[in-house]
Amino acid sequence: MQATIGTLSRLVSRSLVSGVVDRVECSNSRSSKCSNDSDSAKLTTAVSGFPKSKDGQYNIENILKGQIGDDAYFIARHVDDWTSLNNNGSSDSLLNPNKQDQHSPVKAQAQPTERTMKNSADVIGVADGVGGWRAYGVDPGLFSLNLMRSCERLVKAGYFRSDQPAQLLKSGFLEMQEAKRPVIGSSTACVAILDHADGKLYTANIGDSGFLVFRAGRVVHRSHEQQHYFNTPFQLSLPPSNMATEVLSDAPESADRYEFSVEDGDVILLATDGVFDNIPDSVLIKGDRKSTRLNLQSHHDLVCRLLLEKKKKTRI
Repeated sequence: MQATIGTLSRLVSRSLVSGVVDRVECSNSRSSKCSNDSDSAKLTTAVSGFPKSKDGQYNIENILKGQIGDDAYFIARHVDDWTSLNNNGSSDSLLNPNKQDQHSPVKAQAQPTERTMKNSADVIGVADGVGGWRAYGVDPGLFSLNLMRSCERLVKAGYFRSDQPAQLLKSGFLEMQEAKRPVIGSSTACVAILDHADGKLYTANIGDSGFLVFRAGRVVHRSHEQQHYFNTPFQLSLPPSNMATEVLSDAPESADRYEFSVEDGDVILLATDGVFDNIPDSVLIKGDRKSTRLNLQSHHDLVCRLLLEKKKKTRI
């Protein structure tokens, strides 16, 4: 595999796949108000993948921590019963907790709306580190892993809006930028949020990672690649200062955004470009027949085996 800085070039790559919509009964221990929650959509998830390089380490501990080769992923759920946004009615304080103005007077709290009363959601994301950084002695997987971990922390802490995945991606990237020792690298990314309140899926995609939604044996929604030109996808980057003008870097605001309703039994697949470049929809679609965790995991493992077989037959 050959790549240059700012170029993500792939013949055969690794994969990350995750997600199937499932409906579950409301737990009385979580909330005393179960009338609406019992009908809310939840995710049942599975993850599969393999490192791209021949000598890539297939480490189950790394996979469980969210890293597969240069790729990374996260799966998180946040459930709350807030009656206001951080007690001040400000969505900005929720999305950017480190930027609150401590000297500004406290404003009268606005009457909470249904949109601000709860921030419960399932969130999944994938990121694909740009392999060209190896030529500069940088591990491409560290950037994608840290980006996904930042997003995961924000979700678990409740610092996100369930209808704003692009803002979550931006906040995660900002956390990396403001770190005392920023992680050098570049990555594509895709984040999807299933809002428990309205049953909609909200997604943000930057670059050539992406998503598919299968329903009843057909594709009903898909993301589209973002390319500057051939083999040059959009990407988030943190280069060293002496390379700032040489490295392609896109803003999180550049992410494509989608929102749509999902149904019981829908399969939501997030993956890096190795899946979409090498596995046809007709193969991927077989995984939506039975939306149980076991069947979902088995199908995702099958997809990865097909990719490995193709890799063995192809000269990189």
